[in-house]
Amino acid sequence: MELRSVEELMDLLHAGRPQHALRTAALLRRGRPADKELQVAGLVQGIGPAPGDEADSARRAAAAVRPLLGERVFRLVRGDAGAAADDVLRLRLAREEGRTAGFDAGVLEDWRTVLELVAARRCRLDAVD
Repeated sequence: MELRSVEELMDLLHAGRPQHALRTAALLRRGRPADKELQVAGLVQGIGPAPGDEADSARRAAAAVRPLLGERVFRLVRGDAGAAADDVLRLRLAREEGRTAGFDAGVLEDWRTVLELVAARRCRLDAVD
């Protein structure tokens, strides 16, 4: 599965576990407010079917968002060596904390603009290449 639009991604996020994804992304936003790709990686990390094998789930999620959100988000979601180790760690810690955090992280619709910005940036970078 490859996502080609923010609308498709939003539908998939709504169908999943949005509260955990929202808390993860909100925690990353608090720690790194300028790093939209890291925040988006936290938001999309758990898309797809309910987790069984977490590594397999991360690979599927990464592959699905790669065409839309770009290489860095792909690597962060996969936890690749190609991503900065501190960012991968930050993402993992936010995901863990997001499972137990008890705060209101808003609604998915709040993230639409950030997703559109990251997707548009990826498109501009592809046009330059």
